[in-house]
Amino acid sequence: VFVEAKLGKPFLNTLKFDDGSLLIMLGITGEIKGQVILRFRNDIALDLASKMCMMPMTELNELAQSAICELCNMILGNAATVFSTNGVAIDITPPTVCRGNVLFSSDAANICVPVVYEEEKTIEINVSLKG
Repeated sequence: VFVEAKLGKPFLNTLKFDDGSLLIMLGITGEIKGQVILRFRNDIALDLASKMCMMPMTELNELAQSAICELCNMILGNAATVFSTNGVAIDITPPTVCRGNVLFSSDAANICVPVVYEEEKTIEINVSLKG
């Protein structure tokens, strides 16, 4: 995506999201089960989609959403590879796009890992897993 990102401090978070967000949900299956929800404020999603498509994106249309879904596939695919090299077999489900006011439920605690780029732009990676 041509950005230098840094991990922020993880924190416990609810699974309630406002309507100013693009949410991409991926399931985790295998030796560890759960879900990962990546939250992008709309302006951040447009910024990243513009960088990925190498052209300005002004609306979260199908192309922009597809680019963000692909970014999420790459993030979780890399994580699955790291788990695999450490002897833990997991797989990810295809991404699901969610918009609007959304409340998810999970039996596991939700840990949010913020990823920050360009000093103030943040992507939230919400992880709810069971071993």
